[in-house]
Amino acid sequence: MNDSRDLNQRLSSAALERWEALGLGLFLHFGMSTYDGRELSSGDEPASTYCPDQLDVDSWVKLAIDAGAAYAVLTAKHVSGFCLWPASDTDYHVGNSGNTTDVVSEFVEACDRHGVVPGLYYCSWDNHHTFGSRTPSEVPWDDAFTSAEYHRFQIAQLTELATRFPIVGEWWIDIPMVLPRSVREEIYNLLSDRCPDSVIVMNHGIGNAERLNVRDVWPTDVITIERFLPPSRGGHRRVREIEGRSYYLPGEVCDPVGQSWFYEEGDMPRSIEELLGIYHITRARNANLLLDVGPDRTGRIPARFADVLRQLGARLQ
Repeated sequence: MNDSRDLNQRLSSAALERWEALGLGLFLHFGMSTYDGRELSSGDEPASTYCPDQLDVDSWVKLAIDAGAAYAVLTAKHVSGFCLWPASDTDYHVGNSGNTTDVVSEFVEACDRHGVVPGLYYCSWDNHHTFGSRTPSEVPWDDAFTSAEYHRFQIAQLTELATRFPIVGEWWIDIPMVLPRSVREEIYNLLSDRCPDSVIVMNHGIGNAERLNVRDVWPTDVITIERFLPPSRGGHRRVREIEGRSYYLPGEVCDPVGQSWFYEEGDMPRSIEELLGIYHITRARNANLLLDVGPDRTGRIPARFADVLRQLGARLQ
């Protein structure tokens, strides 16, 4: 890190540097949106709509290794509210679906078995479990909010996940701006207490994160850069002044291999040259790359995406 200023984050310099050294991660978008064809699913499909018939979670993690990735992040719950584990506080989960496999458990175990750092994504925008909230599906972004009952629900779900899976190395909280700061702080403290070595990410959203929107995403250990590259001049600026204190905040670019986060029938992967360019520019500009791919409705990653990811891994060796 080699920064002489007094830094204030809970993670040590060595821990943050170890996370940065991972370099490349595989983002796995899978869930109800895979089956209803809507990235921002309304959450009104029955759980039985989710029905992979060739589910192979282990092959996802093996592909991450083949791609040269050292970590992988799975969408445990996306906008639909459908849970990829048998959640104890809702019936909208895999246990009541067309395939009752506990995908989160299989994923974390496969990562542990193959030496890949596991990460879990959790979306704060939930169209199924609203509990009186008004989501961005219903109202303009600036008018969206979450209710106290929903806050209790999200905290209970994250408590369950963190208790079951303490080896998770990265927690990726999406759409954190619909939560009050006090709730984000409670979530951050909960996850840091249960998983003290994990990095905790509050997604900054689309843009190059040259300026950090503290109001919407603080606290966070990492600044995300969604569908953009870090600034060309100077790259990602790691040391930031937040409310009068200095923090070292690594960067993470997240972008799909194709154009869509979830599997879509007509989506095609980018060329190997473009993916290599994204990787090398991202790393040269001081950030990690979290490259996304979506397993299809069978529960496998389509060959056209798997092939280009294997080519990427071969070229990076």
